[in-house]
Amino acid sequence: MESLKTEGQKLDQQRLAELALQARKHLSSPQAESAVFFRELVSLLKSSDEVETIPERAKGLLDAANYFYISGQSFQAIEVGETVVSMARRVNDLATLRKGLTYLGGFQGDTGNVPLSIESHVEALEIAIKIGDRSGEVITWNNLGAMLIYAAQYQEGISCFERVIEMTGADPALRTQQSSAYTNVGLANYQLDDHRKALRALKRSSEVAPEPTSANAFLDVTLRELTFTKSYLELNNVQAAKEHSQAARQAAMRANTGRAEIAASIAEGLYEVHAGMTDIGLSRLTNALEKARLVKSWSRSALTALVKAHEVAGQPERALVYLRELLENTRRSNQEYALTHQRLHLEKLAGLDEVSQAGTVIPLERREAILRGKVAEKELFRSRLEMLERLAVAAELRDDSTGEHSYRVGKLAALLAQAYGCDEDTIFMLDLAGRLHDIGKIGVPDAILLKPARLNSAEIQIMRAHTTVGAELLAKSNVAQMQLAEEIARYHHEWWDGSGYPSNISGNAIPLSARITALADVFDALTHKRPYKEAWPIEEALAEIASLSGRQFDPELCHIFLVLIPELQRQHGDLDQFLGQAARESSFLQARSKIWSALAESRSADATHALLRPDISI
Repeated sequence: MESLKTEGQKLDQQRLAELALQARKHLSSPQAESAVFFRELVSLLKSSDEVETIPERAKGLLDAANYFYISGQSFQAIEVGETVVSMARRVNDLATLRKGLTYLGGFQGDTGNVPLSIESHVEALEIAIKIGDRSGEVITWNNLGAMLIYAAQYQEGISCFERVIEMTGADPALRTQQSSAYTNVGLANYQLDDHRKALRALKRSSEVAPEPTSANAFLDVTLRELTFTKSYLELNNVQAAKEHSQAARQAAMRANTGRAEIAASIAEGLYEVHAGMTDIGLSRLTNALEKARLVKSWSRSALTALVKAHEVAGQPERALVYLRELLENTRRSNQEYALTHQRLHLEKLAGLDEVSQAGTVIPLERREAILRGKVAEKELFRSRLEMLERLAVAAELRDDSTGEHSYRVGKLAALLAQAYGCDEDTIFMLDLAGRLHDIGKIGVPDAILLKPARLNSAEIQIMRAHTTVGAELLAKSNVAQMQLAEEIARYHHEWWDGSGYPSNISGNAIPLSARITALADVFDALTHKRPYKEAWPIEEALAEIASLSGRQFDPELCHIFLVLIPELQRQHGDLDQFLGQAARESSFLQARSKIWSALAESRSADATHALLRPDISI
């Protein structure tokens, strides 16, 4: 393939139109040379500095980012998406900025950064509403719902998809988005084990879907047919599952991407195992797993299918082997994603610091004083933890849908440390480090985190691994002064009498930071509703903690804690309001709040037009 950059050829509107045409051809039918084409396209479009061509160059860059995404190179897609967002902000091109943020949010979600993805999509939604971009608003609602599914917030995701269905109605220009919304509703209901409702949504998706014409569109069809297949198998309709697995294969052949191939193989393999063709199905699923190792976001889907297939085949030992591999894969891939996002975050902070130091806005003497001051040091540490904090809160959403648990635990741990007599720096660090106590839950599969029934012994061991997973992640985070956070993550489930986990250490061998955080964590968990329990009254929670003094908890700390909580109640009344203040300052949780506000406003605005709404009862 000839180089895109020809000597003396100007990157004008005509040349950009030619490049756009080539990009569309590569996207509709990816070939071996497509990777080289899009890498050169990115280099060429980034090298120009012509302000007037930013919209056209941004479109070409997003085509390239889309290619990187469908070919499993999501971090490369993120880099290109960030370039587009920066270009659009530079000239205040809101339409391009909305599109860039939408794409960027999708790529961020694909790499496990659901909090940052939701923030990007919410900004895109606000822009779409501001400029009257109805199509952009619909697309963003769809993507927000998908991110909420990623975070296992299925009912909340369904609310976003219902908004899409309301907005699209009978508009033929928006049929693709309506079809996607119904597909996502089907996926959410599949995850909620409501398979009949899932099938109704998937059938509606098929009815309203336009004819696919691109690799992305055929990938969407493949994914829909995979969910069809799995839902029918859950209802023991093997014949229908066969038909949809075949449809998945046909669509995957037209998509011609790694993701589509893996999805179709999973559909076929699951059908074959349920149909009694065990060896063929297991072999196909094993091959799908090997391919999925190259497209990391699909490894878990392939492993989950293998666990299910071996259970159906009456091979529980092999199912357990793949379940353990699923745990290790979840731990390793989520940790890798988290560390990559953290590294990129730190690189951006370093870049901002260089810009600040190169500027002349702040006098040298004052800047030096600020940089040396404790306030600046604390703010720097806080900013370095920001990305990890987002990921920890997202992991906790499966237990606490408000996202405030981690913040309350950190604040309460800091207050207990203060009452115990710790120094100011330790108190500050405990507040921040305590928010990361359960960050290791990013390494635990959703099937275990969300299981409403009692966990079996193997699942308990997997759940307990979140302590070591979190500690390892924090140890590798490349942030100075992380020892306290690492200690808390590793040891906050140790018991004073030595019967805790993961190390069965006891007494003062348990780091003080972990002993303090353990009290805050248990109290907050007891006094708030979880998927598996109702909230306890504060008095009952304190009585339970008192009964565990000397067994689970440090008796000295426990005595101080039992005095502290009533005192905080007298001073502040509503403990949640007081302890959760930092949560309400979180950009991620603010973005989530904006979603529900926008939904409420849209429903209010639509109330007078109820007769015009489509039937979305699914």
